[in-house]
Amino acid sequence: MRVNENILISSLTTMRLGGPARYVLEVENPSEVADAYGFAAQFGLPTFVLGYGANTLGHDDGFNGVIIINRMKGIAIDGQDTPSEDRKLGQAPLSVSEEDISDHPSTKLKIMGGEYWDNVVEYAVNKNLTGIEALSKIPGLACAAPVQNIGAYGQQISDTLTEIEVYDSYTGTYKTLSKADLQFTYRHSILNTSERGRYFVISITLELKEGQMQRPFYNSIERYIKEHDLVDLSPKGIRNIVSILRADKLPDPLEKASSGSFFHNIYLTDAEAEIAESKNYPLHRGSDGNKLSSAWLIEQAGFKGKLLHGIRVSDKAPLVLINESAKSFDDLAKARDEIASAVYDKFGYWLKQEPVEIINPPIKPGMFTTGSNQ
Repeated sequence: MRVNENILISSLTTMRLGGPARYVLEVENPSEVADAYGFAAQFGLPTFVLGYGANTLGHDDGFNGVIIINRMKGIAIDGQDTPSEDRKLGQAPLSVSEEDISDHPSTKLKIMGGEYWDNVVEYAVNKNLTGIEALSKIPGLACAAPVQNIGAYGQQISDTLTEIEVYDSYTGTYKTLSKADLQFTYRHSILNTSERGRYFVISITLELKEGQMQRPFYNSIERYIKEHDLVDLSPKGIRNIVSILRADKLPDPLEKASSGSFFHNIYLTDAEAEIAESKNYPLHRGSDGNKLSSAWLIEQAGFKGKLLHGIRVSDKAPLVLINESAKSFDDLAKARDEIASAVYDKFGYWLKQEPVEIINPPIKPGMFTTGSNQ
């Protein structure tokens, strides 16, 4: 476990805002997770689990606690790492076997939480496995995928996830949580709602199948296929399309400071959807519900391409806010609130922020007992 002190949160998150974190601990194997929480408990410090930092915002006053980052790597085909009767909960898989899996109609992949998510998608499509190809190019780590039930272009992680291995910081034990345990809904699970902060995700297991996504595809994918007269609808083909669509709209967070889609799309009941359609609002009806485009609402409210308090509303994807010159979280908050208020005044819908915030807890007397510059 690597222990770092007084690290700027702005250097750990893609929006590049935020003051110093008292400690940043990087864990590289499951046993170190318990050590990390033990370290925080020793000094009476709060914890925050951080992944890639693409969906997280830091505050200017930093974090008077311990940020724990998952650095555990590995992808394994289920049952090929070690015999199931010998494998202990929380044990990392061995190197991936390259055995031909073409005879298996369904394949389970166990992915350690520190794997970069897009590498997981690439691995799956190279095996001709379908289920996550539409989730290509989503920045972040595998451990974050079930937290907010990541989704894009008609797929969600909850479609394929079967279980996760976690460390329960309340009981100090390692556990397996099933898909049902996680209570998935749109962009939510117990990991970011009722049990926020309790579990550290060690690994996730996905069940993928050979073949391809079933049509109809998401509207933008269907349009691209038609416009370019494409016939390759394999997992690789869909991944290529999604990669192109995302590159055209979403800036690379390593090149432009942003946190991806800043606002959730709006889900409507069937009755609400009928009203929206009667007003010619763009609506996507899918298996996951009736989705109204927040990007369209922001554009219609006149914010597309605008610069507010150093924050630029993307001219290609209005859901994306780009930090061009903002120096503080307050600058971002002002831009966010102006956009949300204007959309509500015009359409009657409240936009909800997608990125989570690292909130600095109140400082308790005697909280810091080790060397500190604060």
